[in-house]
Amino acid sequence: MNVKYLVASLAIGLSASVFASPELPRHADLDLKTARLLADTAMSSCTGTVSVLDRGGNLLVTLRGDGVGPHNTAASQRKAYTALSTKNPTRLFAERARSNPETANLNTLDELLLLGGGIPLFAGDELVGAMGVAGSGGGEQDENCATRAADKAGLSITRS
Repeated sequence: MNVKYLVASLAIGLSASVFASPELPRHADLDLKTARLLADTAMSSCTGTVSVLDRGGNLLVTLRGDGVGPHNTAASQRKAYTALSTKNPTRLFAERARSNPETANLNTLDELLLLGGGIPLFAGDELVGAMGVAGSGGGEQDENCATRAADKAGLSITRS
């Protein structure tokens, strides 16, 4: 084999491997341990149902308190999904939607639930997941339960 051919082939192969592996952004992930901490913390001070989603909208944990209606399971998941999708607490998002005629139809989307109790979860500036609480006595109480749990876990409901 010709040495020039071998060197050229090696150079092409090495340069191709550089382009084959682009440097992708790294993201913080909400793990199961933290999701369980969030859910357990919320349930320790509130009755209801709590759901925690990761940054991709995947369900990590759902806990339903004793005697809490089964409809609250879906409600907590939809609140969490709404908070994740909008990157806003659902109570705030619902208030904004009600005050703007152009967004009045958002309540017709099956995935969204425009009630208080859903919060996005941020680690610094990075959205890592969301949490929804339902059935603890109204939207404001649901949101307070979720917010206290996020605080205890060291997460924020807004970008820092």
